[in-house]
Amino acid sequence: MIIESLELKNYRNYDELHIEFSPGTNILYGNNAQGKTNILEAVYVCSTTKSHRGSKDREMIHFHEEESHIKMNVLKGGVPYRIDMHLKKNKTKGVAINGIPIRKASELFGIVNVVFFSPEDLNLIKNGPADRRKFVDLELCQLNKLYVHSLVSYNKILMQRNRLLKELMFKPEYEDTLDVYDMQLAQYGRELVRFRSQFISQLGEIIQSIHFQLSGGREELYISYDPCASSDDLEESIRRSRFQDMKQKTTLVGPHRDDIGFYIGDADIRRFGSQGQQRTAALSLKLAEIQLVKQLVKDYPVLLLDDVLSELDGERQNHLLETIDHIQTMITCTGLEDFVNNCFPINQVFRVVEGTVTQERNSSLK
Repeated sequence: MIIESLELKNYRNYDELHIEFSPGTNILYGNNAQGKTNILEAVYVCSTTKSHRGSKDREMIHFHEEESHIKMNVLKGGVPYRIDMHLKKNKTKGVAINGIPIRKASELFGIVNVVFFSPEDLNLIKNGPADRRKFVDLELCQLNKLYVHSLVSYNKILMQRNRLLKELMFKPEYEDTLDVYDMQLAQYGRELVRFRSQFISQLGEIIQSIHFQLSGGREELYISYDPCASSDDLEESIRRSRFQDMKQKTTLVGPHRDDIGFYIGDADIRRFGSQGQQRTAALSLKLAEIQLVKQLVKDYPVLLLDDVLSELDGERQNHLLETIDHIQTMITCTGLEDFVNNCFPINQVFRVVEGTVTQERNSSLK
């Protein structure tokens, strides 16, 4: 799976850009706020229809423009794909694959698998459950179209139920309508729990050996899926919570409240782990994500590293870079010193200055 090229028009701080990537390691370097991350974001958007930052379409369109265009050429299993995406300020984005428009975002998923790793991800363990659920949802949406359908349906019902909970103060006669929402919420919720449990179980088998190696053989990491209610009695749990839901005007039970547990021995490192343990666990999680994608789709994902090397010590930098030397990788950084000093191979180097990208090197540094 290789991203061959990317074209941008009126995207963020780029008027126009055409960039061709190496199938190996691609470095985009330059000072902060020059547009390096915008390139990785565009790759992610063209692969998933979503920004890793959570940005809305209109926020990614160049100032004073009404539309933005992203075009990405991909080679997967020897088969070429062209993904075109039009972002519009006041309309739904348009997406086409090989010139044919698609109706649902799920039709795009699976063509390109990407793993995005940023400094914020190093705080994934110590942050709240919402960030960990987002991690699971983003990866599963790339891997499983049935999960996409269940997640979209669940979120739609959840939004409608929460709206009704807020209206009951003025329209108490509609309370019986909650029965229908409870049934539908449980129906799609059980699917989410099933897919998530399977995903975490598969990830857990991979992450143990990675973390054991990263910790120098000192720690064994275990992860678990922690649902807020059992899948078997989810509907009943939602119903039992109804009085409290009506009181707080929001749905308090369901997969939108679930979490992932991280344990070293009996210690829950979300709460009691040191910063070093939490960061090592987060790195292990991302490396395990890469291996799981390979296992499930029989091909490595494209790895997007956004200035993450500066947040890792030398040992973890070395482990990360040695692990990914056979994967197409796009790395943003402010300088090349770490790569040169540690003799890591570089296949392509681009300098980014105020929305202008210049190719500087097309060789390996050793």
